[in-house]
Amino acid sequence: MDKMNEQSDRLEIFEISPRFRQSLEERIARLERDADHDERMLANLISEDHMMRHRRLVTAQRTEALRMRMFLDRARPRLPQPLIAL
Repeated sequence: MDKMNEQSDRLEIFEISPRFRQSLEERIARLERDADHDERMLANLISEDHMMRHRRLVTAQRTEALRMRMFLDRARPRLPQPLIAL
């Protein structure tokens, strides 16, 4: 078995509440929207240093959104606890 398959076999599955999932999805959308906006704003910058920092910001936003998406890919909804013990 190659190293990549070994890592994917060991991926942990997380249980999260629907409310937490929604919160993460909203955060991902906001990060991606902000990254798109910040990328468009690069055309307005003059200083090369400012442009470099701005590109790093865009990269950080996209990286964080991807990290959160990968987490959601490994997450499943938490089932509600029964009201009466069985």
